[in-house]
Amino acid sequence: MKFLDQVKVYVKSGNGGGGAVSFRREKFIEYGGPDGGDGGRGGDVWIEAVEGLNTLIDFRYAQHFRAETGVHGMGRNRHGANGADVVLKVPVGTEVLDEDKELIIDMTHLGQRVLLARGGNGGFGNTHFKGPINQAPKHANPGLDGEEKAIWLRLKLIADVGLVGLPNAGKSTFLAASSAARPKIAAYPFTTLTPNLGMVDLSIGERFVIADIPGLIEGASEGVGIGTRFLGHVERTAVLVHLVDGTQDDVAQAWRTVRHELEAYGEGLEDKDEILALNKIDAMDPETQATKVAELEAAAGVKVRLVSGAAGHGVTELLREAYALVRQRKSEAAAEGAPPEDWAP
Repeated sequence: MKFLDQVKVYVKSGNGGGGAVSFRREKFIEYGGPDGGDGGRGGDVWIEAVEGLNTLIDFRYAQHFRAETGVHGMGRNRHGANGADVVLKVPVGTEVLDEDKELIIDMTHLGQRVLLARGGNGGFGNTHFKGPINQAPKHANPGLDGEEKAIWLRLKLIADVGLVGLPNAGKSTFLAASSAARPKIAAYPFTTLTPNLGMVDLSIGERFVIADIPGLIEGASEGVGIGTRFLGHVERTAVLVHLVDGTQDDVAQAWRTVRHELEAYGEGLEDKDEILALNKIDAMDPETQATKVAELEAAAGVKVRLVSGAAGHGVTELLREAYALVRQRKSEAAAEGAPPEDWAP
């Protein structure tokens, strides 16, 4: 399935049906009177977060969505039927923005359903206007027009842990070693062109989602390479795992490059908990490992973990550390959102 994380669509709710002008005319009934029914209401346009989707590819070939127009009223006081609604089904984590890219709603949980455009009301038939003064009204209201707007849908994947690093740092290999995901793996940069998700199963009750995004290079915040287009997919993560390729010459500069791009992007990524790991240790002797670790720790000022996605060394330990931080951040978030102790309904 192709990955698509941003698309512009056009939505229009249904117009209301017009009211009817009708009079009761039957044999042997001397005074008939008005009997025009009301028009039906136009359909609404909704957006709903559903299960089983992780891309907006369905909107590549269908960008226009129109709800049905309400049925016009008819004689014998028959009201028109309401127009059918339209529902846009999107993955959890989809942001809805207006045409100027201002956030309207964030679809953050499964089953969330939001009204995007309300259908127009149906018009009153002439029965509605009869009275002691005007006993035979010959006019009815037309239905109201529906709403029409252009919106942007932008997907930000829901993951607990995000993998970041330079191209060819071994992120896809690490993802494959830690989950059932099978991303493309090759010995050249920019193998990963779209984000990948994997479910990590440490034990019963210890599960979390990990996201691998395309590698960053110097100048990515200005649009160099793939740029920071996919960094939004790790904005929602609780922890970042920063992998540094241990086989390259300057591991400290590799760490600085990615950190600079994270800080330039902003959106809270620079403040997230980061686990720094030296990858591909299976390709280094112990002396080289010690030298690289010392260089990296001197530059970053934090402890460096040793892992090898290809050989599986240190992967489980790093995942358990990441999961502990995820649980801690979720507990803190739940505590911040809890009502005060003296709260009562």
